[in-house]
Amino acid sequence: MQTSKAASASAPHGRRVLVAGGVGIDTIVRVPALPLAMADSIHVPPVADYVAHTGNGVALGLLALGHRPVLVDIVGDDPQAALIHARYRERGLEFDYLVHESGTRRSVNLVAPDGRRLSLYDGRHPDTLRVPRDRYLPHIRSSDHVHVSIMPWAAALFDDTEALGVPTSTDLHDWDGRNPYYHPFAYRADLVFLSAAALGKGVFDAMRAILREGRARIVVATDGARGSHALERGDGTVHHMPCAHLDGPVVDSNGAGDAYASAFLHAWFGGAPLEECMRVGAIGGAFACLTHGTAERSLELEELGRYRDRWHA
Repeated sequence: MQTSKAASASAPHGRRVLVAGGVGIDTIVRVPALPLAMADSIHVPPVADYVAHTGNGVALGLLALGHRPVLVDIVGDDPQAALIHARYRERGLEFDYLVHESGTRRSVNLVAPDGRRLSLYDGRHPDTLRVPRDRYLPHIRSSDHVHVSIMPWAAALFDDTEALGVPTSTDLHDWDGRNPYYHPFAYRADLVFLSAAALGKGVFDAMRAILREGRARIVVATDGARGSHALERGDGTVHHMPCAHLDGPVVDSNGAGDAYASAFLHAWFGGAPLEECMRVGAIGGAFACLTHGTAERSLELEELGRYRDRWHA
């Protein structure tokens, strides 16, 4: 396993955030409808590759909002990794990475005209693959916050974040509420994001279970066009926030949940109340849906201010 490190060009301001895991390449295929019709061949518009996945979206979102993220992960020595390195040099995102022969994670995402997507995920790394503790521990010690992606190696970080008192967040994505793989993330993070997609009417039971079984202060469920829901420890009220309506149509929902999380974290870092964090998150998620691809554009502070002013008007 080889190691190397890309330098950061970000300014010394905002919160220092370690994002543990979650970068790869999305191949986006725009399809006529989902689910696909059974056919031997379907003609589609040009297929494109994008630097993507959950940690990438959160890190780039935080960077655009004035914070100082560092992303730690494992990639390959392949053309997909070259795309990642080029993107991070362009954006000035600090990237501390290890190289493994299994290659860079990737997904093929089928995107319908209304922006809905189906992701075919190729995680490709062995489940036993780990980032050495001496590689990530210095980042934890220098961080104000750690966002833990649901990579197999990343769950180990909770031992050190708890010992050092560094607050954490995670995103469970489309957890079904039962799969035990997600339990270390669901029950050990201080702030838990998840999607309601696989939970349906059971989403609130799953959110309450996370509060009951774990240490989370806040649990947030994003629910597509229905907005988002949140529960806070000590308060049984389910808070709801509708989707934000911005300047254009929804063209692609890839990365919307990660953009919601980074914008929510930005407001949370500033001490905003829960509903304001949800409002800012909704703006971030809606902004991501205006652009084709995954995290091709990230919401910036000036844009966030303008959309917040419009919402409050």
